[in-house]
This record gives sequence, structure tokens and C-alpha cells, in this order.
Amino acid sequence: MSTITIDVEKLIDESRVTPYQWLIVGLCFLVAMLDGIDTASMGFVAPSLMADWHISRVAFGPVMSAVMLGFAFGAIVVGPFADRLGRRKVLIFSVMVFGFFNASCAFTQSPIQLMTLRLLTGIGLGTAIPTAATLLSEYVPARLRAFLVTVMFAGFALGSGLAGGIASALLGKYGWRGLLLTGGVLPLLSLPLLLWLLPESARLLAVQGRPSKEVAKLLKRVCNVNFSANTTFISKEHRLTAAKIPVQLLFGDGYAFGTMLLWSSCFMGLLILYLITGWLPTLISDAGYSVQEAASITAMFQVGSIPGALIVGFLMVRIESSGVVAAAYFFGAIAIFSLGASVLNSGWLPAQVAIAGFFIGGAQTGLNALAPAFYPTQARATGVSWMNGIGRGGAIVGSLVGGLLLSLGWQFGAVFAALAMPAMFAAGAVVLSRHAARSIVREAIL
Repeated sequence: MSTITIDVEKLIDESRVTPYQWLIVGLCFLVAMLDGIDTASMGFVAPSLMADWHISRVAFGPVMSAVMLGFAFGAIVVGPFADRLGRRKVLIFSVMVFGFFNASCAFTQSPIQLMTLRLLTGIGLGTAIPTAATLLSEYVPARLRAFLVTVMFAGFALGSGLAGGIASALLGKYGWRGLLLTGGVLPLLSLPLLLWLLPESARLLAVQGRPSKEVAKLLKRVCNVNFSANTTFISKEHRLTAAKIPVQLLFGDGYAFGTMLLWSSCFMGLLILYLITGWLPTLISDAGYSVQEAASITAMFQVGSIPGALIVGFLMVRIESSGVVAAAYFFGAIAIFSLGASVLNSGWLPAQVAIAGFFIGGAQTGLNALAPAFYPTQARATGVSWMNGIGRGGAIVGSLVGGLLLSLGWQFGAVFAALAMPAMFAAGAVVLSRHAARSIVREAIL
């Protein structure tokens, strides 16, 4: 009996999307939403917590930044284990970690305890999103991949928004401890569902050379396809990635240049995002607006970023994807520069902030959908995780640079004029990454 050879990636790309594949989209969306709730919860509890513990904003700063350090550590150190141990195990582990430690934050008695637990929470948060994006990208066809990954990231934005509603409902009655406990319990309650329904990546199993029976059973469950006993499963990437350590692949086989470009884009994008969301309320307040007005106007950035992410993802499956992301960064630079040149007491200010969020938020989400397609299966989780981990440095720099510029007396217009530069840099880096990806494909063919 002759052997039947099936390329797993080709099978998924050429088949109709099954209900189980849509279920995987929903599960990854759920993880991203829970990640968003936990990430945003600290911002809502900070005022009550500082009042209860009688500590200043300066003293509370390390507590707020601890999650960023944990995020970077989780993405760079823990995330790559998904290429060795499997997407499913690492994703479930990360949800358990950020749920458990965020719930534990509700019982802390000092800033040191809270900072430590937020650091550990960040490790789970930093591992979950890249791993979920990797798993999802390997179970949806290429024609829908970019859009569905951006839909998943919209779950993070939705979770961040839901955190505000949960805070409004709980803070008055249960205080900050009740909010943190709820934010931790929700991920823990999702664990039985993830354990029951979340599959391992069939593409990863094929690349690792796992038994054909194991791959066939998994694909039958997810793709609703029956296979004969003499079927063998392969991945066209196997020859390229054989005997390679995932981290080595980021800098070998022609990937080094593209890796650095993706890191640069992510770094610049997160620098912009965190400087705007962290310091825009202060800049607007300095212009004479009330604290409530400043908060509402700043929130328009996130309001704009959600449709921006979905539209960028929609366009990425119809037009050359890297070109769409580069264009979003480019128009984001123009929007930011225009925002800085605007009159602050103009009634158009909220709309201008939303437009900037539309392009920058859409570009950043699109970049996270672009990265999984750049790397081969055997190093995909490592590539996506490291990009997010290195990019998190941009978030830290953005927070620090914002304070530095304000201390030097920079005004609203000057700050936003300067912010247009990293957005343009990110656009150029994405364009160059497209050429890097094409050169890799040519080398693989040769």
C-alpha cells in the first residue's frame, strides 16, 4: 500500500473553516480579553490603593511598572517554550499564572508584596498573547489569518474596556481588593474550558515529526477530515528548520534582518502608544481641561484603535499585508503630527485623538498579525514572543521619555511633532521587512 503524504499547512489553507476552528478563534479571543482585563485593572485600583496605604505616586511607580518587566520576561524567556513543549501547554500555563497571581494581589499588605506579585502576573500576561496569536495563526487559512488574528487582539482592547465597567461595579462596594480578586478569578474559571477544548498545533506536531496517528486524530477533531492508516503528515518548512534551535532561527537562514526590523517596528509602536496613553491626560490638563475631560479625550485613542485594528486586519487579507501595516503607521505619523499642530481648545480634539488611535492602534495590531507569517512553525512562538518582549522596552521608554520631555518644558505641539518620527521609522521598517521575507522565500525555493 502506497503512502499518502499530506502537507498540514496546505490542508488547512485549502479547506473550509470548520466550527471547531471558529471555536479556536473564540478561545483565543477569550484569552486576549482576560489578558486585557488583568492588564488594565491596576490603573483603576491605583487611586484607592494609594489612599488606603498612604503612599505617593512616586512610591507607587515601581508597582505600576513591575507588570511591564514581567511581561518582557514572560515574552522573552517563557514564550519560546511554546516551540518546544507545545502551544497548548504554554498557553494554559500562562493563563493559570496571570490568573493566580492577580488574584493573590488582592491579599497583599504592602507595596513590596504587590510589586512582586504584579511582576509574576506580568510573566503570565507576556506569555499568553504571543502564544495565543501563534496557535490561532496555525489553525486558520492564510486567506483569513491576518483578519482573525487582529480580531483576537481586539479582544484585548475589549477586555481593557470591560475592566472599567467591572471597576465601576465593584470598587464602591468591595474596594480595590474585590476588583483584583475578580480579575484573577475569571482566568482561573476559564481553565477547565481551555483544558477541554483547546487543541495543540497540528503544524507544530508535523514539524516535530510526531506519530502520524497523533496528527491525524487531531486534524480529524479540528478540521473534520478522515485519513487512511497509511497517511503521513509533513510540513514544507521541515527541511528549512531541521536541527535548529528556535532562538538561533531568529538570526539565521536569512531571518536576522527581518527580525531586527520587526523588533524596531514593535518598539517604536509601543513607545508611541504608551507615551500617548500615559501622558496625554497630563498634556491636556495643562492646557486647561478638567481631569475628567482629559480622561475622556484620551479614551478616544482606544475607541479609535478598535475599528482601526479590525479594518487593518480586513485589508491585510485583501491587499499585500505588510504594505497595509506600513501605510497605517505612515498615516498614523501624519495624524499625530496634525494632532500636535491643532488648537487644543478646538471641538475637533476628541476626533483627532480617535483618528490617531485608529491608525497607530491598527498598525500595532496589524504588526502582531504580520509577525507569525514571517517565521517558520518551529520558531514562530519564539519570534512572536521575542518581538513583543523587545517591543515592551518601547513601552518603558515611552513612559520615561514622556516624563522627561515634560520636565524639560516641552509643550503639546512639540511632543507630538517628535512622536511622528518613530511612527515614520516604524513604517519604513515594515516596508523593509517585506523585502526580507521575500528573500527568505527565494532562498527556501533555491
